[in-house]
Amino acid sequence: MAGEIPDLHAEARTGTGKGAARQARREGKVPGIVFGGDADPLPINIPFNALLKRLKAGRFKSTLFNLKVDGQDDVRVICRDVQRDVVKDLPTHVDFMRLRRTSRISLFIHVDFLNQETCPGLKKGGVLTIVRPEVELNVLAGDIPEKLEIDLSEVEIGDVLHISDVTLPAGAKTTIDRDFVIANVSAPSGLRSAEDEDEGEGEEVAEAAEE
Repeated sequence: MAGEIPDLHAEARTGTGKGAARQARREGKVPGIVFGGDADPLPINIPFNALLKRLKAGRFKSTLFNLKVDGQDDVRVICRDVQRDVVKDLPTHVDFMRLRRTSRISLFIHVDFLNQETCPGLKKGGVLTIVRPEVELNVLAGDIPEKLEIDLSEVEIGDVLHISDVTLPAGAKTTIDRDFVIANVSAPSGLRSAEDEDEGEGEEVAEAAEE
């Protein structure tokens, strides 16, 4: 199931060149360009505050957007470059590339941990440590999964969950070529401390016996 693609609103920019771009910035907008696909490049303006909010949210260059421009068909795009002011570090221009449904793209996908309430390890007091709340996958633009799911219904204390424990959507593959850790269920801190103390006492007894 494809996840919901966020909308990004823009307006077609009349005129090109530095003059039109400067005018857009004076009006509180960031000029940009949409290229690629079977259509001509489209100059656009995006409201500065809306773009800045998206940038601060993170992963802007790895998020697929549904670009909505008045008078144009909606199109799926991904950011390819954000130019910034060298002093203020604020966006001054942005480039987007159109994507077909058959285009492949790398995106970060959220990981959802199911059945935490029935997980044996957690019911015994274990602690779920999430190492990767998101996983970067290479997927088709038309088949972006909403999330990845890991079932915790049979996970015990001490179990480590790897990407190989996750059923990836058809056609999707990870961008990291190894079986990396997603999460683990560890013993509660009190139990770990007691075990450490027991081990320490055991070592002391062994050392005394050797003497």
